Amino acid sequence: MTASSEQAGSPFNPDIHRVGRVLCFAAHPDDIDFGAAGTIAAWTAAGVEVSYCIMTDGDAGGFDPAHRAGIIAMRDAEQRRAAELVGVTDIHYLHQRDGYLEASHEVMKGVVRLIREVRPDVVLSMHPERNWQRIQKSHPDHLAVGEAVTRAVYPALENPFAYPELAEAGLEAYKLPWLWLYAGPEERENHFVDVTARVDAKLAAIHVHVSQHPDVEAMEATVRQGMRTNAIRAGMPQGRSAEAFHVVAVNGPGTIAGF
Repeated sequence: MTASSEQAGSPFNPDIHRVGRVLCFAAHPDDIDFGAAGTIAAWTAAGVEVSYCIMTDGDAGGFDPAHRAGIIAMRDAEQRRAAELVGVTDIHYLHQRDGYLEASHEVMKGVVRLIREVRPDVVLSMHPERNWQRIQKSHPDHLAVGEAVTRAVYPALENPFAYPELAEAGLEAYKLPWLWLYAGPEERENHFVDVTARVDAKLAAIHVHVSQHPDVEAMEATVRQGMRTNAIRAGMPQGRSAEAFHVVAVNGPGTIAGF
C-alpha cells in the first residue's frame, strides 16, 4: 500500500506482509468512513480489492422526523457515494435492525458466509471492547459487530463442521491471516497507518453522510485532531495524520491449528 505504517507492537509489517483483498465490517453506514477511510483509500489506490459489509440498515439514524420513511434508502445512497470516493463499490448488508444488533448465531453465520465468499487477507472490524475514554465510539451495535466478527473468525470460519450448511453450499472453511480492529480502546491500538495524503478523501467520504452530522464543522475538527493525535502517538513527524488499529495475527507461520 502507498501509505506508510508505524508499528507499536504490531505483528503486521507492510514491507513483508502483502494485502490483496480486504473485507470491512461496520454496524452502520458511516462507521467505516470515520474509522478507516484513509487507510482504505490508500489500499484501493495500491490495487487492493476492498469490500464493505454493513450489519444494520442505519434505520435509527438521522435527526429529521420527516425523513423516517426514507432513512434506509438515504443512508444506503450516502454509503455508496462515500465508498466510491475511496475506491470501493462492493457493499453488502446483513439487514439487522439498528440499535438491536447482537452477536447471535444468525449474525455470526452471515459473517462466516461472507468471509468464506470473499476470502480476504485482512478482515477489518469494529472493536469488541468498550472505550471508556470516549464512550461514543462504543455504541452497543459497534461492540456487537466486534464480538460477532471476532467469534466468527475463530473458530467457526476455519472449522469445516461449523455451520455445515455453508460447506454444503460450497463455501469451504478458510483460515484468515489478519484481523484489524478499529474504534477500540487506545491501550489496545498497536498499529498506525500514515494517511496524511488521504485526509481529504476521508473527510470527503464522511461529509457525504450529511444526514448524520448536525454540526459539520465540529465533526471535521474532531476528526482532524484525532488523526493528528494518532500520528503523535505513533511517533510520526510533526504535521502528519494517522489512523489507529488493533492488529491481531489470526493465522501465520507460527499458528498452531486446533479447536
